[in-house]
Order: sequence, then C-alpha cells, then structure tokens
Amino acid sequence: MRPLRALQPQSLISALPVLLGVLFALLPGSPASAGDRVVVGGRPVDAAKHPWVVALASRDRFGTERSGQFCGGALVGARTVITAAHCLSREVLGVDHGRVDDLHVISGRNDLRKATGHEVKVRKKWINPAYDTGTNSGDVAVLTLDKPMPAGSTIPMAGRHDKGYKPGAAAEVYGWGDISGYGDYEPRLRAADVDMLEDSACGRAYPKGSEGAFDKDSMVCAGVREGGRDACQGDSGGPLVAHGRVVGLVSWGAGCGEEGRPGVYTRVSAMADLVREHSA
Repeated sequence: MRPLRALQPQSLISALPVLLGVLFALLPGSPASAGDRVVVGGRPVDAAKHPWVVALASRDRFGTERSGQFCGGALVGARTVITAAHCLSREVLGVDHGRVDDLHVISGRNDLRKATGHEVKVRKKWINPAYDTGTNSGDVAVLTLDKPMPAGSTIPMAGRHDKGYKPGAAAEVYGWGDISGYGDYEPRLRAADVDMLEDSACGRAYPKGSEGAFDKDSMVCAGVREGGRDACQGDSGGPLVAHGRVVGLVSWGAGCGEEGRPGVYTRVSAMADLVREHSA
C-alpha cells in the first residue's frame, strides 16, 4: 500500500477503530507508541490566525465528529484552494470524487467538533491529469469555492527561486492529522517545525520503489535529521510554509517522523502556473 497521507472513508475502516485511516500500518518500520506524542512533534496553533490553512471535509464519507475532515489544503485565492490530487482519489474517498456531493472547505475553525470559522462548499474540482500514482509526482488539485473566503485569508505561492526552498530554511507544516502514527487525531489545528532538505538527501531516502520515487522537479522534502517532526495521515494536501509562502503540499512519505525518512511534499512552485490556469 502506498504511503499517502490522507484518511480513509469511515465506511471502509469502521472495523478497525484503533487504526482509523492509518495508511502507514503496512509500511516497514515501527511507529512510536500511542502515548508518544513527539512522533510528529507538533503544537496547537490558533486556526483563526492561520485562515489560509483549510480542512477538506465530507461528513457523508468521514462522519460528523471532526466536521468530516480528511485532508488539508491552502487557500491561495479568495475562492481557490490547492490540495493533493490523491485526496480526491477513489482510494481515499472510497467512491469516485464526482459522487461526493458534500465536499466543503473549512477555515479558521479552532475545534473541528464545533461550527466556528467559515465553511464553504466546493463548486468545482480540477485534478492534475498528469498525477502519477506510481511515483506520486504531480500530486496537486485545485478546488474552486462556491463563494469567496473573507479578505486577508490567503497565502501566496512560492516562486521557482524562492528562498524558502534553500536547504536548511526553517519551515512549518500544518494539519489536523494523526499525532502518534496510530490514528490518534485531535480536533485542533497543529503545526510542526521542520527544515527544508537537499534534493540529494531526499533522493537517497526515496529511490524508485513501491513507496514512490523522489522527483526534484515536482517534489521537495522537509524534516529533521533525528526524526520526530513530520506530517502524518490526515495531513495530506496541507501547506508547508517557509518565509511566508506556501512551498509545498503534504503528499507522501514512509511512516511518520521516522529518522532518515523525511516527509515528501508537492513542490508548489512547479505547479503554480497550472494552479493559476485553473483558478476562479
């Protein structure tokens, strides 16, 4: 099973309550114990102060407890959200994305169990036709919202030569996903501090294989040398931010926070022209 970082639909996993949506369960390596909260090393942040971090939600597919959240995204225009293409796959949703009629985007909701912030229906979806499910390259989709989010809610996309891509640059990854590697989800938005890594390090960590293959033209890696801070399942599509711009989208990786196995992100600068072409 490929190590994508999205949840599985509730209807497909109700028989495994301890491992809800854990796509990494079949991967090599042992995740930290359920009580070890440092496996992804995140901290709670105020969603209202980070309105450009959005949750993708479908209560029909993922239940009502956490507003139906299953992936993340970044608000790069008042009506434009970028996320991972695999978030809209049959593998994640359990059905064709065209059959999911209640897809919404949530911004500024500090507790997914409540109704604060802004929740807007998705009007149109564009999924990159060049997304390669074998290598995970081109993992991007553009969502057009039914109505605009409030002014000041967006974040700019990084350009090709943005300083945020420099190895060693400090970055943050945001999401509502698993904090333990065992399907342990919290309702509040979290962020983890990571470092941008050299392409060569990513290539060594992920040569072509069953997990995917690192492609420096469409992907970027981030993490910490000793492991312990990373995105995890449920974080797919969420933003990796450096120097105030979104440089990556959570895409894939082996395990969660494992040493020598950094998170792999869609390189936003490589997709920015496509995003603009398919924006509202």
